[in-house]
Amino acid sequence: MSTVTLILLIVILVAAAADMFFVYSRDLMMLQQNSYRNERYLRWFNQSKESTSMVRLFCMVAFFVMALGRVPAILTYPVVLLILVWQAVSLATRKYKKPLVRTPRVNRIFVVMTLISAVVVLFMWLFAGMRGAAAIMIALLWISPLVLLGANILLRPVEKNINRKYYDDAASILASMPQLKVIGITGSYGKTSTKHYLHRILSEHFSTTMTPGSFNTTLGVVRTVREHLKPYDEVFIVEMGAKQPGDIKEIADLVHPRAAIITAVGEQHLETFKTVENVQKTKFELVDALPADGFAVLNNDFPYVASRKVGNVEAVRYAVSNPEGADYRAEEIRYTSRGTTFKITGGDLAAPLELHTALVGECNVSNLLGAVIVALRLGVPADKIRYAVSQIEQVEHRLSVKRVPGGLTIIDDAFNSNPSGSKMAVEVLGMMKDEGKRIVITPGMIELGDRQVEANREFGRHIAANADVAIIVGHYNRDAILGGIADGGMASENVIAVDSFAQAQQELHKIARAGDIVLYENDLPDTFK
Repeated sequence: MSTVTLILLIVILVAAAADMFFVYSRDLMMLQQNSYRNERYLRWFNQSKESTSMVRLFCMVAFFVMALGRVPAILTYPVVLLILVWQAVSLATRKYKKPLVRTPRVNRIFVVMTLISAVVVLFMWLFAGMRGAAAIMIALLWISPLVLLGANILLRPVEKNINRKYYDDAASILASMPQLKVIGITGSYGKTSTKHYLHRILSEHFSTTMTPGSFNTTLGVVRTVREHLKPYDEVFIVEMGAKQPGDIKEIADLVHPRAAIITAVGEQHLETFKTVENVQKTKFELVDALPADGFAVLNNDFPYVASRKVGNVEAVRYAVSNPEGADYRAEEIRYTSRGTTFKITGGDLAAPLELHTALVGECNVSNLLGAVIVALRLGVPADKIRYAVSQIEQVEHRLSVKRVPGGLTIIDDAFNSNPSGSKMAVEVLGMMKDEGKRIVITPGMIELGDRQVEANREFGRHIAANADVAIIVGHYNRDAILGGIADGGMASENVIAVDSFAQAQQELHKIARAGDIVLYENDLPDTFK
């Protein structure tokens, strides 16, 4: 082997090692987005056509070029090196909407993946030399999902033991606080906003802690208890998410809630739940877990909440658009781009409770209503509730309104991805008809199973009825949304289809003028790009 060939081969090994870091990190990012569950990762892998992505295809090409023993190395090695360097630069500079969070679990999986790869490469080096080792490193890049899934399987016993230790520690902390009032919040949508609103209101009267961000899984709640809950706290607000039956019961068995809010039951995560009836059953695991002296606060605006009878605890029902059968109601709602005024009536109120908030949209009024009811039941005075509601700040990416330089009003509902919430968002936009152009930028909704196409087509019809211009992003739901917009009669010259949010921004800059209102509705995560 000539000196030049040896140098090229060493550089290839270094480049392949760098590629391995970036490829494995990206694979881990997608596993993390799929809750570290192999079956969900595989579903994403198949649906996203990741097996034929540019990264995979170039790895395959590099492997076969490297394996061509009859072709002079001086010809093949530069080609392989060029591919590896391109891949490393491409992955290192790529921006992700939800980047990898390097948690201890991620680090453990990465270490095991590295060890598996090192053993395979060393074995090949011993039997096929340096060129064989380089070829197998490139092959590992090509089949990196298998390395990832294998490492995840090997670590299952370790993760189970670690999680049990943390779980027991959290349970012990909660057991040491028998006076703590635990309030569980769940729903197909609206639970995070309701959690924030309730926390702001109760903090006027109690020492209150809530699960931060989207810490709505069992492990997220465990982490909150261990890292955020204070010995003197009086109230603990727990957001409870679910992607399959039993998820909420598992959280409730840990925290033992005494009160519950169910914000909605609707079409979300149908790929795993299959039916809305299964969603309903899972969400009501929270109510079923309440003690006899507990109470449930239920949003009757949703049929699958209103129709579910509750016999184990006192159930208080509220509504905005479907007041029949509701104990509490939001009435005389008046909102503009600068805020909302409304009255709460019914229940134990001697007189209507009038509130003003900077929030806009019926969904936010509904979420505030559920939070206020719990606050009233816990004895928070009306004046404190009124002040807290007036001070509530908009939750980022959840129908938040802001004015930006240039005179545009931005309605940011990028976190939303469900039929009911999306309908409410475009209706809020539609009510601002006295201002400038109403522009919607959206890629549509996801994880709706068999309802995916029809729900997005219906969404398109709502867009046509409430917006002046529609910018549809990506291909995932494009045909369905465009079909709905056409059904709704929006002029074709007011409909723009683009491949990315970057292109959407370019189109917006061309058409936007001072006074226009722009609604960002949903922003697909990397899982669905």
